[in-house]
Amino acid sequence: MSLACATCPVRDRAACAVLDEAERDELAKAGRTRKLAKGEALFSAGLSDAACATLVSGALKITSTDSEGRERILSLVHPSGFVGELFGPYVQHDVVALGESEVCVFSGPSLERAIERYPRLGTALLRRAQEDLYASRELLSLTGNASAERRVAGAILSLARSASDSPCHPARRFDLPLSRSELADMLGLTIETVSRTLTRFERAGAIRRDGKRGIELLDPALLPDT
Repeated sequence: MSLACATCPVRDRAACAVLDEAERDELAKAGRTRKLAKGEALFSAGLSDAACATLVSGALKITSTDSEGRERILSLVHPSGFVGELFGPYVQHDVVALGESEVCVFSGPSLERAIERYPRLGTALLRRAQEDLYASRELLSLTGNASAERRVAGAILSLARSASDSPCHPARRFDLPLSRSELADMLGLTIETVSRTLTRFERAGAIRRDGKRGIELLDPALLPDT
């Protein structure tokens, strides 16, 4: 199945945006689209072949599982995000869809050849990897000694920035890609604590909740300093 670059919703934000139309069409020949259902794995620990992907829509989580079978969310991937292993097997982590998602998938060797042909694509992927690494570290830092309010506030702001089309401003409205249970696990809190904290933020006028997942960021200045 060929990639529909012309109608891709992240064509101006993904790493391939540095290519011109002809180059992008050529790159598309090496990839394929794949749709994932909620909970379906894109890559699994132990995958023998190098493979990578750009997220077109939806959300992904990168997880590890400890010896007792408990899952830990290490990172989240948002639309236009890049994930996978370019130069070797995917041996340590799982990449799983948080909801219905669509990705552009490439084998490691095919993308490596594309980078050799289009060096600015490699630069764009390196920049994207650096941004994603910063976001991952930001999320992991929330599990430290900070208060529950600071952890939840930090997660909201991080997710708002990830959902934004602008590098300067967080998205005003976005959907939480995680359930409250997953958010609580990631932050080292209980579901009840997360729910109470969100309620306090809403009463303070910092946010407004819309349904189960919708968040409107009304006044970020009213959130605790993270």
